[in-house]
Amino acid sequence: MKVRGRGFSGFDRVRRFGRAMPDVEEGTAWGVPALRVDGKIICCTASHRDAEPNTLVVMISFDQRDALVEEEPDVYYLKPHYVAHPCVLVRLAAIRDDALRDLLLTAHHFITKAPASSRKSRPKSPVRRKR
Repeated sequence: MKVRGRGFSGFDRVRRFGRAMPDVEEGTAWGVPALRVDGKIICCTASHRDAEPNTLVVMISFDQRDALVEEEPDVYYLKPHYVAHPCVLVRLAAIRDDALRDLLLTAHHFITKAPASSRKSRPKSPVRRKR
């Protein structure tokens, strides 16, 4: 599968786990494959040029994201474009099926149960100008 001019493989794994979750629908976001619940994105393939090929963007809390990146940087990572958003980047080739399933369940819970305020982007810190 080509995603905006980049090769992408592995969404079949994501789709399989998504179909097992309640009320999950497959569609697109920003022109790439995505899973949604109640119209809200759970995950999608990374389309921004900062992300590595075969990366999945998964919506989770900032605290959970920070812990995953710290614990397993070979699997989970961030790039500047995504830092302000409640999500983590996942190298699909590096994540085991059980971990992917658990992460998608966590994302489903985050999207359906967490207060809307926790799903909002962090405000960007003001840029300090040199004088």
